[in-house]
Amino acid sequence: MMLFAPLLLIAAAMGQATASAPKPDVVIWPHGVSPLGIKHKENFGNHGLSITVHDTSGIAEVHQATADVMIVQSGEATLVYGGEVIDAHSPSPNEVRGTGIRNGTSVHITAGDVIHFPAGMPHQWLLEPGKQITYLVVHVEEPTAAKP
Repeated sequence: MMLFAPLLLIAAAMGQATASAPKPDVVIWPHGVSPLGIKHKENFGNHGLSITVHDTSGIAEVHQATADVMIVQSGEATLVYGGEVIDAHSPSPNEVRGTGIRNGTSVHITAGDVIHFPAGMPHQWLLEPGKQITYLVVHVEEPTAAKP
């Protein structure tokens, strides 16, 4: 599937293993779905994978210590990013949530789009009633980002 070709580039960019470091097992998600189910999140040390399905608008969020790379598999939505999180609170270390984003940039996102959010970038999905968006997320720990 051409949609997952960017994953090869992402995997190569994250392959910082040295000759003496043990190599992790290969993990294959046939047709883009974890063998453990659509909601499963897989962690691999400095990065993780998950499939996310939204059928309603999401909350505003900021990940202070991880970057996100999203590969949209299906559907469409408006993505709002940047700006300031409204009613911001921190439910866990290095995570900020809120009800929306003020003064952000809005862009229409559809299947096949690939998005990179650096650590610290507010983002939120807005969906029209009856719409849905599904995407693969690669969460990458940023070594210079905030840590608890």
